[in-house]
Amino acid sequence: MIAPISVTFEATELDPLAAAEGRVAVIVDAEGKLDPAGRRLNKLTRGALARLTEADRFAKAKAGEVISLAFPVGLKAEALDVVKLSRRASVEEARKAGTALARAKGGKALLLAAGNARHAEQIGLGIALREYSFTDHKTADSEPGAGARIMCSKPEEASEAAAPLLAMADGVFFTRDLTSEPANVLTTTEFANRLDALKAIGLEVEVLEEDKLEELGMGSLLCVGQGSDSPSKVVVMQWNGGEKDTAPLALVGKGVVFDTGGISLKPAGGMEEMTMDMGGAGVVAGAMKSLALRKAKANVVGLVGLVENMPSGNATRPGDVVKSMKGDTIEVINTDAEGRLVLADVLWYAQERFKPAGVIDLATLTGAIIIGLGHENAGVFSNDDDLCKGFLKAAEAEGEGAWRMPLGQAYDDLLKSPIADMKNIGGRPGGSITAAQFLQRFIQDGTPWIHLDIAGVASVKAETRYAPKGSTGWGVLALNRLVADKFEA
Repeated sequence: MIAPISVTFEATELDPLAAAEGRVAVIVDAEGKLDPAGRRLNKLTRGALARLTEADRFAKAKAGEVISLAFPVGLKAEALDVVKLSRRASVEEARKAGTALARAKGGKALLLAAGNARHAEQIGLGIALREYSFTDHKTADSEPGAGARIMCSKPEEASEAAAPLLAMADGVFFTRDLTSEPANVLTTTEFANRLDALKAIGLEVEVLEEDKLEELGMGSLLCVGQGSDSPSKVVVMQWNGGEKDTAPLALVGKGVVFDTGGISLKPAGGMEEMTMDMGGAGVVAGAMKSLALRKAKANVVGLVGLVENMPSGNATRPGDVVKSMKGDTIEVINTDAEGRLVLADVLWYAQERFKPAGVIDLATLTGAIIIGLGHENAGVFSNDDDLCKGFLKAAEAEGEGAWRMPLGQAYDDLLKSPIADMKNIGGRPGGSITAAQFLQRFIQDGTPWIHLDIAGVASVKAETRYAPKGSTGWGVLALNRLVADKFEA
C-alpha cells in the first residue's frame, strides 16, 4: 500500500536554507515583496530571486503557480521553487500551490519557507495529495517520495490544523490503491481482508459471506457473482464517534472487482479498465478510514457489496428473473447492468439494519454519465434537497466536481417488465437516470438518499487537480466535508 509522504511544520530559520538538499521553495506575493526568508534566498542566489520577481514571467503567473530556478548559485538544493501566492490566499489557492510544488519536487526532499502565508496546512495537504504513484507491481526499485518540511510563523497551529487533513490524504490514498489494483490481486476475498484490517484504527468490521447473504435473501446481489469462482461478500464498517443511539449516515459502495459484462460480454477493447469497477466501494473504504483516523464525532456506517461479474456455465443469463432482499423481482435484461443489482440489496440491508439518517451510494454505474458530464463531474441524484445541497456544497468546497441530475416518473416507467416487478435497464435514452430510478425503488419512504454515479471521475487518463492520471480518490474529501458539516456533534 502507498502511504502519503511526511509533511511536517517547523519554525522559520534562515540558516538551514543554504544547506538544504533536494529542493527549496519560497512564497512570494503578487507584488514581488520578499519576506525575511525571501531576502535571505535572494542574497544567497546573488539577486536571482529578485530578478525573477521583476520579470514578466512572474507577473503573468497565476496564484498558486510555481516557477523554478534550476541549480541556483549559493544553494546546495538542486532547485529554488518560487510560489506566487498572496498572503491572504484562499484555501483553493493554497492547495493549488501545494499540488504545484508536489509536481515540481518529483519525489525529492522539499523545504518550503511559507512565512506568514495563510493556510500553510492546506499547502501541505496539496503536496500530500498530489505526490502519489502506484508502484506496488513495478519490479524496479522505487524509493518512496521524500518528505516536505514547511517553515511557517505558527508551526504548532499549522500542525494541529493539518492532522485531520492528512488523515483525509491517507483515506484518499487507500481509495486510489484499491482502485488501481489488478483484479487477480484484489479479489473479493483480498478486498474484504484489507477492509477487515481497518479494525486496527478503530472501525468495527464484519464480513458477511455467501451463506449469510443467501439467508438474508440477497438474490439480486448474488446473481451477479454466481458465474465467478470468487465468493460474493458484503463488508460492513462502523464508526461510532457520535452520540450513542444517534442514527448513522450510511455510505454504500459498488464493489465489482472485475466486470466482464457477464453473458452480455463487453468488447475486448478497454475491458482491462474494468479493474476500477469497484471504485464506489473504494471511496466508501477511503472515507471510512479518514473518519476513523481523524476520530470524527459522528456515527457513520460503510457497506460495500463485493462481487466479480464473470461469464460461465453458472452465470446469470439475460432474461433470468431474480428476487431481491426487498422482495421485488427483477428481470435481468442485460447482465452488464450489474452494479445496480448489487446496490439494490446492500441499500435495502443498510436501511433495514441501521435505520440511517441518510443514505449515500457511490458506483461506477453507467457509461451514460460520462457522455453527459465527461470526466469533470460526478452525476448526483437525490430525493432530498437538503441533503443534496449539503453534498454539492461540500464537493464544491473540496474541489470535487459534482452536478445534480433529474429524476422523475417518466424515467421510472421505462423500467416496467411484462414478467417481473421491474427490468434492470430502461434502454439507451437517459441511461444514467433510469439506473438511478432503479436504485430509488430500493429506498424506503422518508429516507434521505443520494446516488453518486462516479464512472467519469473515479479513474481518468489525464491528471486532475489533486492526482496524477489514473485513480483519483474522488469523493473521499467531499464525503468527509459533508460529515463534518451536517453529521458531527
